Amino acid sequence: MKKKVVIFLFLFSLGVMVLFLWGCPPPIVKVRPPEPRIEIYGPPPHPDMVWIPGYWRHRRGEWVWVPGHWERRPKPRAVWVPGRWEPRGDGWVWVPGHWEYR
Repeated sequence: MKKKVVIFLFLFSLGVMVLFLWGCPPPIVKVRPPEPRIEIYGPPPHPDMVWIPGYWRHRRGEWVWVPGHWERRPKPRAVWVPGRWEPRGDGWVWVPGHWEYR
């Protein structure tokens, strides 16, 4: 009986956390992000590698540059869609980059 109660409480807590995180809107930054930096990179170290461009992250009230890097494609025809800052309401919201399969 005690084991069932512990399992129930664990699953209930997990469900509440999922609902909480699912329902959280992305944070809105009130200051316009800086223009992206120009990054210089050479040829890919491997034919299956794709350049993931750098981006500005807003952290503790400051803009911090996250440099680009090479990443291996998860599937042969995968295409990287870069992240971007979108205007929303009276601020800006980060939309993360993702792989698209074509």
